[in-house]
Amino acid sequence: MTTLGGQIHCQRCLATNALGREHCARCGTRLMLVVEPSAVRYEDETTFTDGHDEHMLERVSALENRIARLAGKLEEALGLVLRQARASEADHALLESLVSLLVETKAVSSSALETKWRGRCERDDEAQAAAARLEEVRARTLTRYHGAERGLLSQLVTEGCAAIRQGRERVGVRTLERAAAIAPDNAALNGYLGEHFYRRGKMALARDYLERAHASEPADARVRLLLGLACADDGESSRAKELLRGSLRRAGGSYAAHYALGRLLAAEGDWKQALVEFKHALAARQCPEAHYVVALAYHQLNRHRVALRHLLKAVEVDAQYAEAFYLLGLVHLSLGERVRAAAAFDAAHSINEAEPRYAAARRRVMKSGKVPPPSLFSVAAGQKRRLVTGGDGRLAAVLQADALKPAAVR
Repeated sequence: MTTLGGQIHCQRCLATNALGREHCARCGTRLMLVVEPSAVRYEDETTFTDGHDEHMLERVSALENRIARLAGKLEEALGLVLRQARASEADHALLESLVSLLVETKAVSSSALETKWRGRCERDDEAQAAAARLEEVRARTLTRYHGAERGLLSQLVTEGCAAIRQGRERVGVRTLERAAAIAPDNAALNGYLGEHFYRRGKMALARDYLERAHASEPADARVRLLLGLACADDGESSRAKELLRGSLRRAGGSYAAHYALGRLLAAEGDWKQALVEFKHALAARQCPEAHYVVALAYHQLNRHRVALRHLLKAVEVDAQYAEAFYLLGLVHLSLGERVRAAAAFDAAHSINEAEPRYAAARRRVMKSGKVPPPSLFSVAAGQKRRLVTGGDGRLAAVLQADALKPAAVR
C-alpha cells in the first residue's frame, strides 16, 4: 500500500482510496502499510528506504492486522455478552414475578424461600471449594513424594480422589489412608485426612493425622488451628493455646481460634482475657453467636448494661436464638428488672419448649429469682475434656463451620 497526496493505493489492485479508509473500495482488501519488502517485490537490490525502517514497517503492518482482528473478535464477544445479559435480566424478572405471585397467594414464605436459596448457594460454593481443595491435595501429595513407590502412591491417590468426587466418600478415604501408609510424612495427605476425620467427629483419628501433618509442615496455619482445637477438647490447654496463637500469627484473625482461646481462658476463670478473645472473634465474624459470648463475658464481669446491648444485637439478627433470650433474662434479672427477665424467659421457652432450664426459669423468676445458669456452664467445674465444644451445641457448630471453612473465604 502506498500513500500520495492524502490518498492510499491498494496493495492488491492498486486502486486509489481516500486516506483513512480501512478497506479498498474496489476489491475490499484491508489496506495495510506494507505487504512485502521491496527486496522481494523487485529483483533490483537498490532501494529507497533503509532496511531497518522497512523491517519496522512490516512489523507495524502485522501488528495492525492482528489488532484489527482482535477488535473484531472483541466486538463479537461483547455482542454475545450483551445478549446473555438481556436473557438473564428477562429470566430474573420472570422469577421475581413468579416469587411475588407465590408470596401474594401465600403459597410460599418469602423469608423461607430466601433462606433456602441462600443455603443452596452456600452448598454449591462449598462443593466447588471442596473439589478445588481435593485437586490441590492430590497435586501437592504427588509433587512432594520422592519415595520408591511413586507409581502405587499415584494410583491410590488418584483413585481415592476420584471416588470422593463421585460421592463414594468412605471408599475414597480408605484408599487415601492406604496412600498415607506409603507416605507417612506427606503433610498434604495427612492434613486432608485429619480435616476429614475432624469434620466427622472422629477426634482420635483426626488428631493422629493432624499430628503427622504438623510434624512435617509446622508452618501450616490450618493444621495448627484444627490440631489446637483437638488438643483443647482433649484437655491439653497449654499446647492448645500455643497452637491456636501460632495459627493466628500465620493466618491472621480467625473466629474459631479466638473463640477457642476465649473458652480456654474462661474455663480457667480469667474472664477479662476471655472477653478480649471473644471481642476479637466478633471482629473476625459478625454473627449472633459472637455477640452472645461477648455478652456472656460482660455478664460475668458484672458489666450488665454492655452485655444487654450485645444480646439485643444477637436477638435482632436471629429472633429464634433461644439461648440468647435466656441470657438476656439473666442479665435483666441481675439488673433487678424481673418483669423484663420474665418476658425474655418466656421468649426462650416459646422458641424451645423442650429445654427444661427455660421452663424452670419462668417458674422461679418471680419467686426466688434463682434460675439455672447458661448452657455454656453445663461443662462441669474442673472438667478437662471438651473445654471448647462442650456445653452449647450451637456454639460448637459455628466453631466447627468456621474452622473448616475454605481458606479462600476466610
